[in-house]
Amino acid sequence: MSAASLIDLYDRLANAPDERTRAKIIAEAFEMLEARYPHLPDLATRQNLSETELKLIKEIEQVRLELTREIEQVRAELKETELKLVKEIEQVKHETEQVRAELKVDIARARANILQWSFVFWLTQFGAIALLLWRLWPTAG
Repeated sequence: MSAASLIDLYDRLANAPDERTRAKIIAEAFEMLEARYPHLPDLATRQNLSETELKLIKEIEQVRLELTREIEQVRAELKETELKLVKEIEQVKHETEQVRAELKVDIARARANILQWSFVFWLTQFGAIALLLWRLWPTAG
């Protein structure tokens, strides 16, 4: 409202003959105000903003607490998983060492077996050559 319309409103209220007329003038003034500013009821007050700010701060704190709990839970799960993995790695290392030891024993047995069969083969060859030489060599006598 401009200054002139405010003065006009004052004059109309001051010169109103009774309370009923004054009430009507005030109602008309509110009607004009609402027509001129239709978004007025939707405006936020400082109290509304303060209440909203406090609610948001509270929600942020709750989310922060929940995140902290979830992070701690994930850390605990990671620690547990890490311990399981360490245990499994140690088990695999132990099994690998066992397999290596068994392979060394198997290789040693295979070498001994090959050496044994080689000795038998060489002995047989020596016997065959000796027999051939005995048969082919002229005998004196």
